[in-house]
Amino acid sequence: MSVLKYLLQKEFRQIFRDPSILKIIFIMPALQLIIIPLAADYEVRNINLSVADHDHSVYTQQMIQKIKSSGYFKLVNYSSTFQEAFTSIESDKADIVLEIPANFEQNIVREDHASLFIAVNAVNGMKANLGASYLQNIILNYNNQIRTKWIQFPPIHPQTNIKVAVSNWFNPMMSYKYFMVPAVLATLLTLLGTFLTALNIVREKEIGTIEQINVTPVKKYHFILGKLIPFWILGLAVLTIGFLIMRFGYQIHPVGNMLIVYLFASLYLLVILGLGLLISTYADTQQQAMLISFFLLMIFIMLGGLFTSIDSMPDWVQKLTWLNPVSYFIDVIRLVVLKGSGLSDIKNHIFVIIGFAIFLNSWAVLNYKKTI
Repeated sequence: MSVLKYLLQKEFRQIFRDPSILKIIFIMPALQLIIIPLAADYEVRNINLSVADHDHSVYTQQMIQKIKSSGYFKLVNYSSTFQEAFTSIESDKADIVLEIPANFEQNIVREDHASLFIAVNAVNGMKANLGASYLQNIILNYNNQIRTKWIQFPPIHPQTNIKVAVSNWFNPMMSYKYFMVPAVLATLLTLLGTFLTALNIVREKEIGTIEQINVTPVKKYHFILGKLIPFWILGLAVLTIGFLIMRFGYQIHPVGNMLIVYLFASLYLLVILGLGLLISTYADTQQQAMLISFFLLMIFIMLGGLFTSIDSMPDWVQKLTWLNPVSYFIDVIRLVVLKGSGLSDIKNHIFVIIGFAIFLNSWAVLNYKKTI
């Protein structure tokens, strides 16, 4: 234990001696957690709409006003011909064209049906799909609104009316920040832990101090633990700072017990720190360590469920996510923070993460070549 104690003292002194490392560890993740969720917004607003109105009736004006007041659309062009409206899409000034045919109001009142045409600029596929969906829902609501005014219920046998009430569990206001901020925190912790530990042993190689350690009677597992424990403690400190920002910056109050998150994060940090140490045992330079870490982390993050739901991925990709530790941590932190899940709900995640930790750290210890 005395050997490990001296190694830990050495590592902490080396970390706190370099002010740039402290800024990277504490300030950079905090700023990223503040900025990234504001940019990674799942809500699509300010969709530019061009309208070709051939009817110019009261009903069309009410419908256009309803679309504008929704908060999702911005009317950039109002014309009488489709060609003029479509020009705004070609010049990239509009995202959607809504064409209202002649006799639109007359068809609704007399013939009980009318048609509309929607043309969508699908260069940005997500914005196109969401914009078209928003527009169709608004038009459908407007259709139901005007038809409700026409219904005359018989005095004896009223017409059957089915009312559907919708309740959103775990995120009642459907705020993307509640879904995004915990996942971003998990991702930042992954990046920080992997990069710092991946560069740690490599730095010893480059400055030559690794040779001095190799000729000492320090055991390999002592050396790996000495590199792992300091960043494990600092990782939990960064997680605490992230939770403070989440609570006071975004007003996200976790539903579940945060001790469960800390328990899982303690195990998860052993995984990503072990991965970083494993990379550092293979790399000879810091540049090699950075490139290998970047390659692996890009795959882990993209397959982790941060931006895209894992359920919407192809089947063979979903099977790959079983080998992705990031997906387990993102899932757990969302379950506890938003849903209030307990240990019984995440026990399978815990067992998998323990397996990852044993495998990666054992590999790192065995692969570290120490010559006495």
